[in-house]
Amino acid sequence: MMRFGDAPIACLLVATLVSACGRSDPGPLIEPFRSELSRLAHDAEADQRTAVNGLDGWLFFGPELRHLSLNKVWGSNAVEVSRARRPEDADPLPAILDFKQQLDTLGVELLLVPVPPKAAIFPEKISDAIEIPIPVPRLDPALQQFYEQLQASGVDLLDLTDHFITERFHAEGPLYCRTDTHWSGTGCTVAAAAIAARVRARPWYEALEHQTFGASWYSTTITGDLTLNGGVRADREELRLRGVVTAIAGTGARSSVPPDPNSAVVLLGDSHNLVFHVGDDMHASGAGLPDQLAFELGLPVDVVAVRGSGATPARINLLRRAQTDPTYWNKKRLVIWCFAARELTESDGWRLVPIVP
Repeated sequence: MMRFGDAPIACLLVATLVSACGRSDPGPLIEPFRSELSRLAHDAEADQRTAVNGLDGWLFFGPELRHLSLNKVWGSNAVEVSRARRPEDADPLPAILDFKQQLDTLGVELLLVPVPPKAAIFPEKISDAIEIPIPVPRLDPALQQFYEQLQASGVDLLDLTDHFITERFHAEGPLYCRTDTHWSGTGCTVAAAAIAARVRARPWYEALEHQTFGASWYSTTITGDLTLNGGVRADREELRLRGVVTAIAGTGARSSVPPDPNSAVVLLGDSHNLVFHVGDDMHASGAGLPDQLAFELGLPVDVVAVRGSGATPARINLLRRAQTDPTYWNKKRLVIWCFAARELTESDGWRLVPIVP
């Protein structure tokens, strides 16, 4: 039995009572949950491991567990909890609000889509030290508070967490890879449907030129990144992916849907926008979030994503697009900024970055 300090029985009793009584208030679970996440993340870091062995073959990313163990991620707390290299870049709030203001000036909308931590969607797979009630409650109050702050500041934010908890064991498989830091192919499809519903509600959407794409599910296996480079040993993982294709004019053949740099919709962020989309170390092509958005929206999107942090480097790449094409922003109506929620504290920092040369 894993322990929380000197009181494992008390913590388990609290969790059991919450489950038995059917209470929706996760309050008694929060601190024990945070304590266990902090312990696991600390032990992994001390052992120079990126991965944490969970239950039933599930692996978790140590920095993500650390992030989820924190009780505030912005404002005066940011310097204390952030992994940013410079103290002035620790707080994500000013950078996000500055980005929104720049887009507002250009007449371009922003939709912020943080990817929920895997540990918040599958908390019962982390450790046997705490009994998580089913249905799984929300155990991310710090993120909820930050999202409320952003929304109060005028940011259009899509919080996928509740939806993901409801759909976490989808008919086509769990929404996250068991052995990888990313959401699964199924997670991409669920996220894309939720994002597309928000995009289709925009008054300008119907005026765009739409296309019809084909899609079909298939199975594949991957070597999850949490088993590599400081990870832990695990077998290859089988996943379901929904491949999205388009007809090649005049040939009768089909191919994956290429990103469109002239699209009115920009998908900005980290490798959650590249996994299952670009192949190679991202496992597959034609089945990632950009592909699913193309299928759901009926139009290809412009993809500005990086394998590293979706915080500052992604916005720098967006600036480079505008430097290369002076008319770049004239074509855009919406930026969907999608990145792992852990980036709020685990990235190198949140610099203010201009998006117009």
